Amino acid sequence: MSGVDSPDVLAAYDAVRSDKDATNWLLLSYAGAIGDKLTLTATGSGGLEELATKLDDAQAQYAYARIEYANDTESRRVKFVLVIWIGEGTKVMRKARVSIESGNVKRVLAHHSISVDARDRGDLDEKDIVARLRRAGGADYNGGRG
Repeated sequence: MSGVDSPDVLAAYDAVRSDKDATNWLLLSYAGAIGDKLTLTATGSGGLEELATKLDDAQAQYAYARIEYANDTESRRVKFVLVIWIGEGTKVMRKARVSIESGNVKRVLAHHSISVDARDRGDLDEKDIVARLRRAGGADYNGGRG
């Protein structure tokens, strides 16, 4: 898969991971209707809500996002999420190849706590994702209340 480890993608990945950069998500899209070349489509600092507005219903895309949440009044956690988006209008052959091609994306955007397979923008509800991150983190000081 070409493009996923390009300098602009790696720089965006580092920006999302950095505590000193406001960028908290990146979006990768296929360069064309056929082929496996990925390009950096967008980055932003508006969280999952902003990211969801950039998703294309006619494409498969990959996103990487930084999520910050409070575990209790004393601590904040930072976790990373990999989103595998398959829009409703994505062509059948592209959908079929995502399961294979997503492995290369996971190799480059390696540091994530959970992977979210999203088919609808509602799958990116921050409250639901934070609840999943808490469960995945093992230390849920919120008594299982999400």
